[in-house]
Amino acid sequence: MPRENFVLPEQGRYAYANYPLPIPGQQTISQPLTVAVMTEALEARRGDKILEVGTGSGYQAAILSEIVGTTGKIITTEIIPELFEFAKKNLAGYENTKVICADGSKGYPPEKPYDGIIVTASAPSVPEPLTEQLKEGGRLVIPVGDQMIIVEKKDGLQQKFLGYYAFVPLTGKHGH
Repeated sequence: MPRENFVLPEQGRYAYANYPLPIPGQQTISQPLTVAVMTEALEARRGDKILEVGTGSGYQAAILSEIVGTTGKIITTEIIPELFEFAKKNLAGYENTKVICADGSKGYPPEKPYDGIIVTASAPSVPEPLTEQLKEGGRLVIPVGDQMIIVEKKDGLQQKFLGYYAFVPLTGKHGH
């Protein structure tokens, strides 16, 4: 996935550096290694329906779009209007991806249930609406504070610690 298509033009020469880069709305695009770890932890498959909370520049959504293929669907929400417009432009042409300007901390009920949910900003706790919108057998990958966790919905909810990370704070009803 050409990361330079998802960063500001003046940041293009740093597109593959393994650190976050500034994007509109005083936000950042996550470093490539973090995107890879989160993508792998989600375990998305061809045909899955995935919710992304925090579109950012659209880079993570584009990667997931390729993974789920034409039979899958990506719903991605961005609460910051300026960033929503940036991502919408970057994701033009990704037919299986729907970009929505909304408070993703509440999930996106019109498209539920989801095979997987990925959150790209740090929440104070796991938002209940997200686990409610997850299919049985689904996975939620989310930073909570400085910890990345995987929540699996199998006979209830099981959490697995993935590591320590730094993210911008999740905003909205269930954010900071």
